[in-house]
Amino acid sequence: MKAVYIEQNGGVDMLRYGDRAAPEPAAGEVLVKVAASGVNFIDTYHRTGLYKLPLPAIIGSEAAGVVEKTGEGVNGFKPGDRVAYAMARGSYAEYQAVPARLLVHVPAGVELRDAAATMLQGMTAYYLSHATFPLKSGHTALVHAAAGGTGRLLAQMAAMAGARVIATAGTPAKADIAREAGAHDVILYDQQDWVAEVKKLTGGDGVDVVYDSVGRATFMKGLDCLKPCGMMVSFGQSSGPVEAFDILLLSSKGSLYVTRPTLANHVGADELARSTSDLFSWIKAGKLKLLIGRTYKLADAAQAHKDLEGRKSTGKLVLEL
Repeated sequence: MKAVYIEQNGGVDMLRYGDRAAPEPAAGEVLVKVAASGVNFIDTYHRTGLYKLPLPAIIGSEAAGVVEKTGEGVNGFKPGDRVAYAMARGSYAEYQAVPARLLVHVPAGVELRDAAATMLQGMTAYYLSHATFPLKSGHTALVHAAAGGTGRLLAQMAAMAGARVIATAGTPAKADIAREAGAHDVILYDQQDWVAEVKKLTGGDGVDVVYDSVGRATFMKGLDCLKPCGMMVSFGQSSGPVEAFDILLLSSKGSLYVTRPTLANHVGADELARSTSDLFSWIKAGKLKLLIGRTYKLADAAQAHKDLEGRKSTGKLVLEL
């Protein structure tokens, strides 16, 4: 089968496209013929070695496709079923053996490409807005990179919950995308003092929660945007990892809370079923609008990584097989 893999860590030139042995499903696994695979920042972390993998490794962590065969002991899935999944590394390939516990059925009316574009970022936005800091009417949230894949979905879910969304974006075009997603106010962080703008927009109060996928470039300033007892949710590091800081800083800035959640801790059977059921229902009803920024052939995965890391993309990037 064709796949994109790495034999050593490094830049995009480390991505190899070629033949790899097709997997066979072990007990409890399902062999999926992949139709589309989502491109995410975690894929670049695996490529560079920020998140370590045993090498060589096929990268990619989410996809949608059709069940080819099932391993021993698998119930609830059969050949021909349309399925999607996340948190199973190896999706940049024509076939992947996936633990059945990570699979969900894709309902009629949802395209496989859209399902692949929804899983990792959609479930991330879901747990951030429903579990990490459950948003409700009256809350104000600062969402960084709100024109990106996760940020745009998060802004929509926050708006659906009745929260006020203050978004940051890098360009006027991305600001428009954030507004379309439900942001009440958008700050161009490359052109404005975004901390001062947040304070101005909130009458000096600050926000209840900061959702930060950027990391090093925004984390410390984000603390200054919070109300007393507000929460900093650091869930990504596109600009690099957050530097160490003295924990006493949190008390001096108003008894702040800081958390670094990951999707891996939010994909239990009940959570997986609940979040994906809501996500697919919202997509079918037109309540949650996906933005596929660009699709690429599997062989062009390196270009997708370049576009993602170079901030040349909006919405979701997808590899189609």
